[in-house]
Amino acid sequence: MKRLFADTAYWIALTNSFDQYHTRAVEISEALSPCRLFTTDLVLIEFLNALADNGLHIRAAAVQMVEAIMNNPQVTVVPMNRRTFMRSLALYKARPDKGYSLTDCSSMLLMREHRLSEALTTDRHFEQEGFVALLRTPARRHPTDKP
Repeated sequence: MKRLFADTAYWIALTNSFDQYHTRAVEISEALSPCRLFTTDLVLIEFLNALADNGLHIRAAAVQMVEAIMNNPQVTVVPMNRRTFMRSLALYKARPDKGYSLTDCSSMLLMREHRLSEALTTDRHFEQEGFVALLRTPARRHPTDKP
């Protein structure tokens, strides 16, 4: 079974039909089914924060999505603990030249630990660390990225 990391951008795209990546996220989800997804508490917090002020309908959909994720046996949600926080902070500190968030750092560490090479994300930071960002397409790449 395929194993992938699911980042904030993926959950947003699936939840919000107005998101520019919605169609791509749905297509990839259907193409990859079935698969085992990994995500983190921090990703879910970031997801809820991102959709908190987008109206009652989107906010309710975000809560529903998190509840569905937490109850889905095909999704492993890795909890945050002090050890994970400290290791994530160390990576954050080690990459002062990057725009990585602490959530990115935690996600990248989880991907390494679980030997995941592909992420359901649009975030080029994952590519900078050597991972494949599945939601990115050549037309949407950042102008400074190498092909």
